[in-house]
Amino acid sequence: MRELSLDQLKTLISIIDLGTFSAAAQALHLAQPTVSLHISELETRINAALLIRGSKRVLPTAAGALLAERGRRLLRDADEALKLVRQQVQGGIGRVRLGTSTGIVVHILPQVLDKLGQNYPGIDVEVSILGSGETMMRLAQGSLDIGLVATPQVPVRDILISHWRSDPMMAFLPTRWQAPKRITPEWLAQQALIFNEPSTHMYHLTMAWFAEAGYSPRAKIELNYTEAMKSLVSAGYGAAVLPMDHAETAGMHPNTQILPLKPSLMRHIGIAHRPLPAIDGATRNLLQVLDLFRQVE
Repeated sequence: MRELSLDQLKTLISIIDLGTFSAAAQALHLAQPTVSLHISELETRINAALLIRGSKRVLPTAAGALLAERGRRLLRDADEALKLVRQQVQGGIGRVRLGTSTGIVVHILPQVLDKLGQNYPGIDVEVSILGSGETMMRLAQGSLDIGLVATPQVPVRDILISHWRSDPMMAFLPTRWQAPKRITPEWLAQQALIFNEPSTHMYHLTMAWFAEAGYSPRAKIELNYTEAMKSLVSAGYGAAVLPMDHAETAGMHPNTQILPLKPSLMRHIGIAHRPLPAIDGATRNLLQVLDLFRQVE
């Protein structure tokens, strides 16, 4: 038996619901011969009568009633499938794979995800904690959809990067330390230091700041977790040069003083993704939400 046609099932159900071929034809915007052909083809495929043609009203046979009952489920499932596909195309549902650093995850991303949940509750974001270099590599490989990366980055084919945010780099020091109001490379190079790992963009940014003043200090410890570095500062282990989000205040970090650098230093973050024609609706919608948190350069 050939596969059943949803249009033929819809015709059968309309006839049973409305009672006549002509009423079904009018409701479905079909010619009456087409309605008759649908039923004839169904009955041929099943090799059984589906309708009893009375003088005033058409009634289903037992086979017709069973097929109509199952047909209603199929039509509902088909409608639901089309609805879900449309929502995915429009970006109302879907999964977006995002790569970013620990600092952004802690301070900014929760606000982004909260806004996304309000606007698009059907979008699920899978977050990977990665350095900017690995994020760019995985974007190029296709295993990520969006990256929040430190800039500048080495250009990668088919990956676009636009400015997102800029945060001032600050000196995080134990409160018991006697420190100048503005922290210079000369003063900081003489202190116990906590650095990011050498593989990170933050490490190179910090070392370039020292190098311009003629210094190349070594750290007591190197790690790639911003909040752990702040905890070590709070415990008096050493000083760190870290970005400060604009929502962040010194009161959030007990036993820590946060002082500006001299000369000043900025950490820039960009949004990296493939060209818009190559991404799905859910990814485009997350990009729109990220844009709400964009800072003007």
